[in-house]
Amino acid sequence: MGNSSKKETIERGDTSLGIELGSTRIKAVLIDRHYEVIASGTYEWENQLIGGYWTYDLKEMLQGVQAAYEQLKLEVQERYSVTLQKIGSIGCSAMMQGYIVLDQYGELLVPFRTWRNATTSAAAAELSGTFQFKIPERWSIAHLYQAILNGEEHVARIDYLTTLSGYVHLLLTGRRAIGIGDASGMFPIDEVTKQYNEEMVKQFTTLTAGRGYPWKLQDILPTVYTAGKHAGNLSEAGARLIDPSGRLQAGIPLCPPEGDAGTGMVATGSVRKRTGNISVGTSVFAMFVLEQNLSAVHPEIDIVNTPEGSPVAMVLANNCSSDLNAWIGLFREFHEAMGLKPDMNQLFSVLLSQVLEADADGGGLLSYGYYSGENITGFAQGRPLFVRSPQSRFTLANFMRVHLYGAFAALRLGMEILTGQERVTIDRISAHGGLFRTPQVGQRICAAALNVPVSVLSTAGEGGAWGIAILASYMIHKEPNESLADYLTSKVFCDMEGQEVTPDPTDVDGFALYMERYTKGLTIEQAAIDHLLENRKRGELG
Repeated sequence: MGNSSKKETIERGDTSLGIELGSTRIKAVLIDRHYEVIASGTYEWENQLIGGYWTYDLKEMLQGVQAAYEQLKLEVQERYSVTLQKIGSIGCSAMMQGYIVLDQYGELLVPFRTWRNATTSAAAAELSGTFQFKIPERWSIAHLYQAILNGEEHVARIDYLTTLSGYVHLLLTGRRAIGIGDASGMFPIDEVTKQYNEEMVKQFTTLTAGRGYPWKLQDILPTVYTAGKHAGNLSEAGARLIDPSGRLQAGIPLCPPEGDAGTGMVATGSVRKRTGNISVGTSVFAMFVLEQNLSAVHPEIDIVNTPEGSPVAMVLANNCSSDLNAWIGLFREFHEAMGLKPDMNQLFSVLLSQVLEADADGGGLLSYGYYSGENITGFAQGRPLFVRSPQSRFTLANFMRVHLYGAFAALRLGMEILTGQERVTIDRISAHGGLFRTPQVGQRICAAALNVPVSVLSTAGEGGAWGIAILASYMIHKEPNESLADYLTSKVFCDMEGQEVTPDPTDVDGFALYMERYTKGLTIEQAAIDHLLENRKRGELG
């Protein structure tokens, strides 16, 4: 489509806008009817550890949404000479799970507690036992029940409990809505009714009876919507929130807000049974749409849902790319100290490409990128750690390889349960996330780590912002009774270019050797954490 045709598309408002609040980046993407990106904008942000909780400043979140949209709007103006005013549909996606609670006036009762917090172990264990269903520490219901167990004063004043995507959706529309995929990270979902599991809601009510709270759980949770449903319109206040200039028109329909897991499934076309996808960022998770329920409850595996409501087995490792990004930041500082101005895309590409020159096992080096606790390996807290011996082959190539290996190591432990014990059959796995922008490298290491073929589509770097834009487009363009799976297959991905990489036997064997070191070396990681905790007790820097 030429610029003149795209200009007409933009002027008609025949577009969809996706806004994603990721763990390190807020991104806005505008797509056309052919699902091609017209323009995009980004804003970098980071979580902070405040008062013992990982959190984000929600005022900065609003600034980030505005900055990303402003950048997108300027790109539209510069490339197509159009002032962006009309948009066909909008969707909002964000990190799943966590704890945002508001009072009756819509004010935050406590700072946003993100998925990254490993502070709800008592609540998660008790709820899992009561429900006979795994409740991860990250889930909203675990945060709520832990606050109850802690006797936190704010609990009695809760009027609304939601996730980050649900919170942004509320600000944009005034509606207390949530997509079923994001909802499944708040409370278990009934696959048949496509709503919160009623029996478990009753069990929770019994569990908390006699505490004198004025609310009922079902009254403070957002309303669940499946993909394709209309979940509200952009209010005047919501339009000004996105675009303070006042040019963006109100009244635009919004699709249900979704979590990054759901938009990752959409962005990789992985919503049918026996398909799977891997999403890489601050955390890494692999999801597989199940043909049947698992035979047992596994602490390493979460059960969530696709945006249409099908059950999904999720293996999530809390830590992935943060440590790798920190090291690349160090190399950037070296460039700057040499009087050079590095291009970050080139820096990433050059450093990651070194991985292909490394020893298969990483030369005896070892990395734990544990910025936070790691549920799969049983660590409530984390500490980034790089380990080598005098005999290790300490080269740049090996250094980069082990940091990629370390990014996938915890995920591999959870995958072994699914493919080994549960014998889950997977026809296809697609991957997405910024790590896969460098051709071959991340994909090849991922394939070796999981020992399965991995496909990366040409849109892999667009991630969840593109995925939620697709969901927004699906809402207004789907045929009657057209499923999301059929829509993705026949319309979105029918001509999409992709590349599949099969595991290289040498890499597979090398990763297996690395995993032996990784599992044995967990005692070193524990010792580092113990040292950190001891220093904190003494009031020293850890």
